[in-house]
Amino acid sequence: MKYILSLDQGTTSSRAIIFDKNGHAVSSAQKELAQYYPKAGWVEHDAVEIWASQIGVAKEAMQKAGIEAGDIASIGIANQRETTVVWDKNTGRPVCNAIVWQCKRTAGKCSGLIDKGYGEMFQNKTGLRIDAYFSATKLAWVLENRTGVRSMAEKGEVLFGTVETWLIWNLTGGRIHVTDYSNASRTMLFNIHTLDWDDDILKLLNIPRAMLPQVKPSSVIYGYSVPSCFGGKIAVSGCAGDQQAALFGQRCYNAGDVKNTYGTGAFLLMNTGNQPVKSEHGLLTTIAWGIDEKITYALEGSVFIAGAAVQWLRDEMGLVKDASETEAAALSVENTNGVYFVPAFVGLGAPYWNPNARGTITGLTRGSNRSHIIRAALESICYQTAEVMSIMADNSSFDIKDIRVDGGASGNNFIMQFQADILNRRIIRPEFIETTALGAAFLAGLAVGFWQNADELCSLEYGSDEFMPDMEEGVRNKLLQGWLNAVKQTINN
Repeated sequence: MKYILSLDQGTTSSRAIIFDKNGHAVSSAQKELAQYYPKAGWVEHDAVEIWASQIGVAKEAMQKAGIEAGDIASIGIANQRETTVVWDKNTGRPVCNAIVWQCKRTAGKCSGLIDKGYGEMFQNKTGLRIDAYFSATKLAWVLENRTGVRSMAEKGEVLFGTVETWLIWNLTGGRIHVTDYSNASRTMLFNIHTLDWDDDILKLLNIPRAMLPQVKPSSVIYGYSVPSCFGGKIAVSGCAGDQQAALFGQRCYNAGDVKNTYGTGAFLLMNTGNQPVKSEHGLLTTIAWGIDEKITYALEGSVFIAGAAVQWLRDEMGLVKDASETEAAALSVENTNGVYFVPAFVGLGAPYWNPNARGTITGLTRGSNRSHIIRAALESICYQTAEVMSIMADNSSFDIKDIRVDGGASGNNFIMQFQADILNRRIIRPEFIETTALGAAFLAGLAVGFWQNADELCSLEYGSDEFMPDMEEGVRNKLLQGWLNAVKQTINN
């Protein structure tokens, strides 16, 4: 068997990439995923479409490569995290649309929990701040608002899972209900110290334990795909939330290694080794992965809107026809002419955790034009990352000189150079930027002996580009202060 099939199920698309023994992509396929906004601040996906699109692109990638199930050693999965799926165990049908991580429908419930003083308990147990971002209150909402679901759940007839659990359940013909440590740690239901679902939290939110998946390592054989999927059985043996998968794919295996993924959001993760590091300044403590019963932890700063700001420019505003046009537009002007764009479409993540903030464009004058607004949108991705990086550096004892980057928006050279300038740090971009899928492949391959260990993974050769900072300190400080002022206006509105 010569290949690993990686399923990369993201917020805006489902992708499949097939990797060879050298860790190189031999074929891929991708399909966009419909977004549903039934109310202001609500975001949903059709879970059936998630499965159909993911299995469809997997078959397409196999067809392009001219390979069959017998050529594939195993399947790895990277997934959008926190998105909540609840389905009928007997019929396999979801009881409602999947509630996406961006959805803010439970912001009020979260505020109520914070007002009652539960914030410290949740952070101490789960490493997370109470926020509608995570799965816990989304699942509670389904149980409270979908008729008959609670009684079914208490009988063990309804199952909960984040996207990887839903995919594995379908791949294995409904036989395996499982998640991994990295995804469990993002639910706000999982105790990252005891490595189990937390009974105190389950009781507080009135969530039956029976509907929760079994939690296993990130690199282990969970089960086998049924022949109806690919024409033969394939081991499903690797799984991680997309950001942890990217950290693994970037080969950030040492404490202090940092990566930033520019996808729908931007997610900065630092490997902190075998000990969780608690943050008092808006970062999250999370599990990076679990392998061979050894847990690796990470610090994370979550920026909710990054590449999604570019999608907004394209789809809602019509300022570009394709995301690739933004680089030239940004470079066509010397600066933003004082314009700042704070893309708080679904509130603000780290370090503010303000679900009520809304997107704002400040500094507009009669001279402001299309290119200024586009450039401001791109710069906003870098400013948000810079705020998180500053806190991460202060919150740890590591001297952070380099940041490894990946994800779609990292292909934009303007963003990468401005990021290096505003961070005053070197940016390293691998030749292959889809490291989320690569990380899932690595985890799957390790579980079945396709690759032997981390040393072998580090020996795989990939090219990279480097972006060095080239901005005067005074200019940098002035720009950052302008950004902070724009954020204050956003929050005060």
